[in-house]
Amino acid sequence: MNAAIRLGCQGWNYTAWVGPFYPDKTRASAFLTVYARAFKTVEVDSSFYATPAVQTVRGWASRVSDDFKFSLKLPQEITHENRLRHSEAQTAQFFDVARELGPKLGPVLIQLGPDFAPAELPALAAFLPLLPRDVQVAVEFRQRGWINEGIIALLAEHHVALALVDARFIPRSVMLKLAEHPTADFAYLRWMGPDRDIVDYSRVQHDRSKELDLWRKAIPVIASKVKTVYGYVNNHFSGHAPADVRTLQRQLGQASVDPSQLGEQLRLF
Repeated sequence: MNAAIRLGCQGWNYTAWVGPFYPDKTRASAFLTVYARAFKTVEVDSSFYATPAVQTVRGWASRVSDDFKFSLKLPQEITHENRLRHSEAQTAQFFDVARELGPKLGPVLIQLGPDFAPAELPALAAFLPLLPRDVQVAVEFRQRGWINEGIIALLAEHHVALALVDARFIPRSVMLKLAEHPTADFAYLRWMGPDRDIVDYSRVQHDRSKELDLWRKAIPVIASKVKTVYGYVNNHFSGHAPADVRTLQRQLGQASVDPSQLGEQLRLF
Protein backbone atom coordinates (compact mmCIF):
# COMPACT_ATOMS: atom_id res chain seq x y z
CA MET A 1 0.00 0.00 0.00
CA ASN A 2 1.71 3.16 -1.15
CA ALA A 3 -0.67 5.84 0.02
CA ALA A 4 -1.19 7.27 3.47
CA ILE A 5 -4.65 6.25 4.68
CA ARG A 6 -6.32 8.72 7.03
CA LEU A 7 -9.60 7.63 8.57
CA GLY A 8 -11.87 9.67 10.82
CA CYS A 9 -15.39 10.81 11.54
CA GLN A 10 -17.68 13.45 10.11
CA GLY A 11 -17.46 15.84 13.04
CA TRP A 12 -16.33 15.50 16.64
CA ASN A 13 -18.74 17.61 18.69
CA TYR A 14 -21.18 14.95 19.88
CA THR A 15 -22.16 14.78 23.55
CA ALA A 16 -23.54 11.26 22.94
CA TRP A 17 -19.95 10.10 22.45
CA VAL A 18 -19.13 10.89 26.10
CA GLY A 19 -18.89 7.49 27.76
CA PRO A 20 -18.69 5.17 24.75
CA PHE A 21 -15.85 7.14 23.14
CA TYR A 22 -14.82 10.25 25.06
CA PRO A 23 -13.93 9.54 28.70
CA ASP A 24 -16.67 10.26 31.23
CA LYS A 25 -16.95 13.93 32.20
CA THR A 26 -14.97 15.10 29.15
CA ARG A 27 -15.96 18.72 28.51
CA ALA A 28 -17.07 19.85 25.06
CA SER A 29 -14.08 22.19 24.91
CA ALA A 30 -11.79 19.13 25.10
CA PHE A 31 -13.62 16.97 22.54
CA LEU A 32 -11.35 17.83 19.61
CA THR A 33 -8.14 17.34 21.57
CA VAL A 34 -9.25 13.90 22.77
CA TYR A 35 -10.61 12.97 19.34
CA ALA A 36 -7.22 13.74 17.77
CA ARG A 37 -5.55 11.18 20.02
CA ALA A 38 -7.62 8.45 18.38
CA PHE A 39 -7.84 9.64 14.77
CA LYS A 40 -5.59 11.74 12.53
CA THR A 41 -8.24 13.49 10.48
CA VAL A 42 -11.79 14.86 10.72
CA GLU A 43 -14.37 16.24 8.34
CA VAL A 44 -15.71 19.58 9.56
CA ASP A 45 -19.45 19.85 9.04
CA SER A 46 -19.90 23.33 10.54
CA SER A 47 -18.15 25.04 7.62
CA PHE A 48 -21.07 23.91 5.43
CA TYR A 49 -23.33 26.33 7.27
CA ALA A 50 -20.97 29.32 7.12
CA THR A 51 -17.33 30.18 6.55
CA PRO A 52 -15.77 29.89 10.01
CA ALA A 53 -14.05 32.82 11.66
CA VAL A 54 -10.27 32.96 11.38
CA GLN A 55 -9.92 32.68 15.15
CA THR A 56 -12.09 29.58 15.18
CA VAL A 57 -9.92 27.88 12.57
CA ARG A 58 -6.75 28.81 14.39
CA GLY A 59 -8.27 27.42 17.57
CA TRP A 60 -8.92 24.09 15.90
CA ALA A 61 -5.34 23.91 14.67
CA SER A 62 -3.97 24.66 18.15
CA ARG A 63 -5.77 21.67 19.68
CA VAL A 64 -4.29 18.92 17.51
CA SER A 65 -0.88 17.49 16.65
CA ASP A 66 1.15 18.61 13.67
CA ASP A 67 0.26 15.56 11.58
CA PHE A 68 -3.52 16.02 11.93
CA LYS A 69 -5.66 17.00 8.92
CA PHE A 70 -8.96 18.89 8.76
CA SER A 71 -11.23 18.47 5.75
CA LEU A 72 -13.69 21.32 5.35
CA LYS A 73 -17.00 21.52 3.51
CA LEU A 74 -17.55 24.40 1.13
CA PRO A 75 -20.37 26.59 2.53
CA GLN A 76 -23.93 25.92 1.44
CA GLU A 77 -24.25 29.55 0.37
CA ILE A 78 -22.02 28.63 -2.56
CA THR A 79 -23.21 25.08 -3.25
CA HIS A 80 -26.91 25.16 -2.44
CA GLU A 81 -28.04 28.78 -2.46
CA ASN A 82 -25.93 30.16 -5.32
CA ARG A 83 -25.65 26.74 -6.99
CA LEU A 84 -21.97 27.50 -7.80
CA ARG A 85 -22.92 30.70 -9.64
CA HIS A 86 -21.75 34.26 -8.89
CA SER A 87 -19.63 33.05 -5.99
CA GLU A 88 -16.11 34.17 -6.83
CA ALA A 89 -15.73 36.42 -3.78
CA GLN A 90 -17.26 33.97 -1.31
CA THR A 91 -15.12 31.14 -2.67
CA ALA A 92 -11.91 33.15 -2.43
CA GLN A 93 -12.77 34.22 1.12
CA PHE A 94 -13.47 30.66 2.19
CA PHE A 95 -10.16 29.33 0.88
CA ASP A 96 -8.29 32.21 2.51
CA VAL A 97 -9.77 31.20 5.86
CA ALA A 98 -9.12 27.50 5.21
CA ARG A 99 -5.44 28.24 4.59
CA GLU A 100 -5.19 29.44 8.20
CA LEU A 101 -4.90 25.73 9.06
CA GLY A 102 -1.57 25.66 7.27
CA PRO A 103 -0.19 22.12 6.85
CA LYS A 104 -3.14 20.79 8.87
CA LEU A 105 -5.53 21.57 6.01
CA GLY A 106 -6.77 18.50 4.20
CA PRO A 107 -9.17 18.46 1.24
CA VAL A 108 -12.16 20.74 0.79
CA LEU A 109 -15.42 18.98 -0.06
CA ILE A 110 -17.89 20.48 -2.52
CA GLN A 111 -21.09 18.75 -1.39
CA LEU A 112 -23.73 19.37 -4.04
CA GLY A 113 -27.41 19.11 -3.20
CA PRO A 114 -29.70 16.25 -4.27
CA ASP A 115 -31.52 18.68 -6.57
CA PHE A 116 -28.33 19.76 -8.34
CA ALA A 117 -28.97 17.92 -11.59
CA PRO A 118 -26.70 17.19 -14.58
CA ALA A 119 -28.49 19.97 -16.47
CA GLU A 120 -26.44 22.35 -14.33
CA LEU A 121 -23.18 21.13 -15.81
CA PRO A 122 -22.37 24.62 -17.19
CA ALA A 123 -22.34 26.01 -13.65
CA LEU A 124 -19.95 23.28 -12.49
CA ALA A 125 -17.71 23.71 -15.53
CA ALA A 126 -17.49 27.46 -14.92
CA PHE A 127 -16.83 27.00 -11.19
CA LEU A 128 -13.99 24.49 -11.30
CA PRO A 129 -11.45 26.95 -12.80
CA LEU A 130 -12.04 29.20 -9.77
CA LEU A 131 -10.60 26.60 -7.42
CA PRO A 132 -7.08 27.21 -6.12
CA ARG A 133 -4.38 24.76 -7.15
CA ASP A 134 -2.72 24.75 -3.72
CA VAL A 135 -5.67 23.09 -1.95
CA GLN A 136 -7.02 19.60 -2.59
CA VAL A 137 -10.71 19.59 -3.57
CA ALA A 138 -13.29 16.82 -3.89
CA VAL A 139 -16.83 17.02 -5.24
CA GLU A 140 -19.81 14.93 -4.16
CA PHE A 141 -22.73 14.32 -6.52
CA ARG A 142 -26.08 13.08 -5.28
CA GLN A 143 -27.61 12.08 -8.60
CA ARG A 144 -26.62 9.03 -10.60
CA GLY A 145 -26.83 11.03 -13.84
CA TRP A 146 -23.60 12.86 -13.03
CA ILE A 147 -21.55 9.71 -13.31
CA ASN A 148 -20.32 9.54 -16.88
CA GLU A 149 -17.06 9.68 -18.78
CA GLY A 150 -17.40 13.38 -19.55
CA ILE A 151 -17.69 14.35 -15.89
CA ILE A 152 -14.81 12.07 -14.92
CA ALA A 153 -12.66 13.73 -17.58
CA LEU A 154 -13.70 17.20 -16.42
CA LEU A 155 -12.76 16.48 -12.82
CA ALA A 156 -9.46 14.96 -13.87
CA GLU A 157 -8.66 18.05 -15.95
CA HIS A 158 -8.94 20.18 -12.81
CA HIS A 159 -7.36 17.60 -10.46
CA VAL A 160 -10.58 17.41 -8.43
CA ALA A 161 -11.41 14.11 -6.74
CA LEU A 162 -14.79 12.47 -7.13
CA ALA A 163 -16.02 11.76 -3.60
CA LEU A 164 -16.78 8.05 -3.22
CA VAL A 165 -19.87 7.84 -1.06
CA ASP A 166 -21.54 4.84 0.54
CA ALA A 167 -25.11 6.15 0.70
CA ARG A 168 -28.49 5.89 -0.98
CA PHE A 169 -27.76 8.46 -3.70
CA ILE A 170 -25.65 6.35 -6.06
CA PRO A 171 -25.28 2.54 -5.94
CA ARG A 172 -22.32 1.27 -3.97
CA SER A 173 -21.32 -0.94 -6.89
CA VAL A 174 -20.93 2.16 -9.05
CA MET A 175 -18.79 3.88 -6.44
CA LEU A 176 -16.55 0.86 -5.98
CA LYS A 177 -15.97 0.70 -9.72
CA LEU A 178 -15.17 4.42 -9.88
CA ALA A 179 -12.64 3.90 -7.11
CA GLU A 180 -10.39 2.20 -9.64
CA HIS A 181 -10.14 5.38 -11.74
CA PRO A 182 -9.16 8.35 -9.52
CA THR A 183 -9.38 11.87 -10.94
CA ALA A 184 -6.83 13.37 -8.52
CA ASP A 185 -3.75 12.29 -6.58
CA PHE A 186 -5.87 11.69 -3.47
CA ALA A 187 -9.10 9.85 -2.76
CA TYR A 188 -12.03 11.04 -0.65
CA LEU A 189 -14.39 8.45 0.88
CA ARG A 190 -17.57 9.04 2.86
CA TRP A 191 -19.66 6.44 4.66
CA MET A 192 -23.13 7.95 5.09
CA GLY A 193 -25.51 5.00 5.39
CA PRO A 194 -29.18 4.73 4.36
CA ASP A 195 -30.80 5.33 7.76
CA ARG A 196 -31.23 9.06 8.42
CA ASP A 197 -33.63 8.40 11.32
CA ILE A 198 -30.90 7.49 13.81
CA VAL A 199 -30.91 9.98 16.68
CA ASP A 200 -28.87 8.07 19.27
CA TYR A 201 -25.18 8.35 18.39
CA SER A 202 -23.89 6.51 21.46
CA ARG A 203 -23.94 2.96 20.10
CA VAL A 204 -23.88 0.85 16.95
CA GLN A 205 -27.46 0.07 15.91
CA HIS A 206 -26.94 -1.49 12.48
CA ASP A 207 -24.48 -4.17 11.47
CA ARG A 208 -22.46 -2.70 8.61
CA SER A 209 -19.75 -5.37 8.61
CA LYS A 210 -20.64 -6.51 5.09
CA GLU A 211 -20.36 -2.98 3.70
CA LEU A 212 -17.13 -2.28 5.57
CA ASP A 213 -15.63 -5.51 4.30
CA LEU A 214 -16.32 -4.46 0.72
CA TRP A 215 -14.52 -1.17 1.32
CA ARG A 216 -11.74 -2.93 3.21
CA LYS A 217 -11.01 -4.81 0.01
CA ALA A 218 -11.33 -1.70 -2.16
CA ILE A 219 -9.19 0.69 -0.12
CA PRO A 220 -5.84 -1.01 -0.86
CA VAL A 221 -6.67 -0.82 -4.59
CA ILE A 222 -7.50 2.86 -4.21
CA ALA A 223 -4.35 3.45 -2.18
CA SER A 224 -2.19 1.96 -4.92
CA LYS A 225 -3.33 4.71 -7.30
CA VAL A 226 -3.14 7.87 -5.15
CA LYS A 227 -0.89 9.55 -2.60
CA THR A 228 -3.42 9.87 0.21
CA VAL A 229 -6.77 8.30 1.05
CA TYR A 230 -9.11 10.28 3.28
CA GLY A 231 -12.16 8.50 4.68
CA TYR A 232 -14.91 9.77 6.99
CA VAL A 233 -17.75 7.91 8.69
CA ASN A 234 -21.08 9.54 9.57
CA ASN A 235 -22.99 8.61 12.72
CA HIS A 236 -25.90 7.59 10.52
CA PHE A 237 -23.86 4.80 8.96
CA SER A 238 -24.34 2.45 11.91
CA GLY A 239 -25.18 4.73 14.84
CA HIS A 240 -21.72 5.39 16.31
CA ALA A 241 -19.04 6.57 13.87
CA PRO A 242 -15.94 6.05 16.07
CA ALA A 243 -16.63 2.32 16.29
CA ASP A 244 -16.79 2.01 12.50
CA VAL A 245 -13.54 3.93 12.07
CA ARG A 246 -11.77 1.66 14.54
CA THR A 247 -13.13 -1.37 12.69
CA LEU A 248 -11.73 -0.08 9.41
CA GLN A 249 -8.41 0.70 11.05
CA ARG A 250 -8.11 -2.84 12.38
CA GLN A 251 -9.15 -4.37 9.06
CA LEU A 252 -6.46 -2.36 7.28
CA GLY A 253 -3.77 -3.21 9.80
CA GLN A 254 -3.63 0.27 11.32
CA ALA A 255 -3.19 0.98 15.01
CA SER A 256 -6.56 1.45 16.68
CA VAL A 257 -6.85 3.39 19.93
CA ASP A 258 -9.38 1.87 22.32
CA PRO A 259 -11.58 4.45 24.10
CA SER A 260 -10.32 3.17 27.47
CA GLN A 261 -6.84 4.32 26.47
CA LEU A 262 -8.11 7.83 25.77
CA GLY A 263 -9.00 8.09 29.43
CA GLU A 264 -5.46 7.14 30.41
CA GLN A 265 -4.03 9.70 28.00
CA LEU A 266 -6.38 12.37 29.30
CA ARG A 267 -4.94 12.03 32.78
CA LEU A 268 -1.45 12.66 31.39
CA PHE A 269 -2.37 16.16 30.18
